[in-house]
Amino acid sequence: GQTEIAARLDLHGLTQTEAHRALNAFVAGQQAAGRRCLLIITGKGERGAGILRQALPRWLAEAPNAGRILAIEQAQARHGGDGAFYVLLRKGR
Repeated sequence: GQTEIAARLDLHGLTQTEAHRALNAFVAGQQAAGRRCLLIITGKGERGAGILRQALPRWLAEAPNAGRILAIEQAQARHGGDGAFYVLLRKGR
């Protein structure tokens, strides 16, 4: 929460397939643009068990994203708390 957020992606209302595709394109595009800190909003889901919320860390740990990601952290309350994540990207090559 101390690094300025360079870009945001809101996955609310998307299916898992749509969200996964959007995430992959977003992460690749932001890294290519030289951005480092992203906010990805998944929503909390019903009773805190949102499907996208649970899937996001796994999607970021898999190819093609695994090599792009330096860190993932749950967002602070002012940025969505349990329903959002900060993603820190590696510098592009």
